[in-house]
Amino acid sequence: MRLLTVVTAAGATAATSSTESAQQAIGYPTLFLLVLIGALVPVVPTGALVSSAAVVAFHQTAPFALALVLVTASLAAFLGDAALYWLGRRGMRSKNGSRWLAAIRSRAPEDRLEQAQAKLSEHGVLVLVLSRLVPAGRIPVMLACLLAEWPLRRFARGNAPACVAWAATYQLIGILGGSLFPEPWEGVVLAVALTVIISVAPSLWRRVRPAA
Repeated sequence: MRLLTVVTAAGATAATSSTESAQQAIGYPTLFLLVLIGALVPVVPTGALVSSAAVVAFHQTAPFALALVLVTASLAAFLGDAALYWLGRRGMRSKNGSRWLAAIRSRAPEDRLEQAQAKLSEHGVLVLVLSRLVPAGRIPVMLACLLAEWPLRRFARGNAPACVAWAATYQLIGILGGSLFPEPWEGVVLAVALTVIISVAPSLWRRVRPAA
């Protein structure tokens, strides 16, 4: 009877390991690709993706699952930002601009851009590091760096810790959601709800404040 229990447990462990391996083989490349696209086209909810991936990783038995989520999301965000900045610099040097530069400008309202430029001139790289932690703060600061003619290397040095801090923040949200519920899907729902609230709250506050 004890032998049967051991064999059953070993079979369940092997099945779980096989399932997790399949999830990792699909999940990490998918996370990388979606975060990369989200950095280039800022309409993909990348924060929710990272939080959801962290929930799934939290419930896995594989070692370093959460670390892999952090590395994957940070690297994808960094490469996406670097590519978008490079395309923006090409647009700045072009006489006719470019659709990428126009897209960056369209997502940086004048008031937000002026604030970003003032803070960038005063605090330098620190503003770039913090810009990814502020909802809708990344693009205005990126445009401010473009207008200040920062070379790609300088932008990349400041953006690297920004991407790590961003990924770690949304991963912590996912870990919180995963720790509160036994089923991964429940944690994913909570993590997505939290990320939506975080992203929407500043814009709602700006709308309510003038009325108040």
